[in-house]
Amino acid sequence: MKYIFFLYALFFLLPENTTAQNKKEPWSAAQLMPTQTLAEQINKKQDGHLLILSVGPDALIKGSVNMGPAHDPEQLKKLKSYLKKVPRSREVVLYCGCCPFDRCPNIRPAFQTLTDMGFKKAWLLNIPKNIKTDWLDKQYPVNEE
Repeated sequence: MKYIFFLYALFFLLPENTTAQNKKEPWSAAQLMPTQTLAEQINKKQDGHLLILSVGPDALIKGSVNMGPAHDPEQLKKLKSYLKKVPRSREVVLYCGCCPFDRCPNIRPAFQTLTDMGFKKAWLLNIPKNIKTDWLDKQYPVNEE
């Protein structure tokens, strides 16, 4: 009897759990920009066509604009307001770097906002660990204060 109950519970609970785990990200693999690519464009001064937005705790990457943590509704509202003035044809690179990429609370709402607003050239900077490991430790260009 316990075995049948276990199978019954597994049958009804497992599909829900696997659906949640397989949730599709709001970006495609082709929309991930390697950190080295962005760093090279900045160093060669070939980044003028890019709008680089920090949606995390600080704008460390050279030329980036601080939008604040996008998990906060007020900061997300600030991002939307800022983007209203940006042509939809502009290339936009988002990054956070507060924590490992797969757990970041900021990149998903920010990238979804870009998509919802019709930006066709949206990039997400691929920072798998954090901004220190994937940018600062590699001595990539930073904003000077």
